[in-house]
Amino acid sequence: MEKTLLDLEPGMQGIIARFAGNPGFVRKLRTIGIREGKNLTVVTRHPLGGPVVIEVDGREVTLGRGMAVRVVVDVAA
Repeated sequence: MEKTLLDLEPGMQGIIARFAGNPGFVRKLRTIGIREGKNLTVVTRHPLGGPVVIEVDGREVTLGRGMAVRVVVDVAA
């Protein structure tokens, strides 16, 4: 089942399926190690419109909600 990264609760895991954004956005994510096929875990979602913290390849990455909503993740149902 595909969901956006913003839909996942802390502790949930998934595999990055695709990105919904322009080539510059996709390039930026790939530069920081967020690529299709990578496993990720949501560490936390900060309240009041704050960022989402994920773990990819053993390191934590913080994404704003505007970016997180454009990352589509395949989650085991």
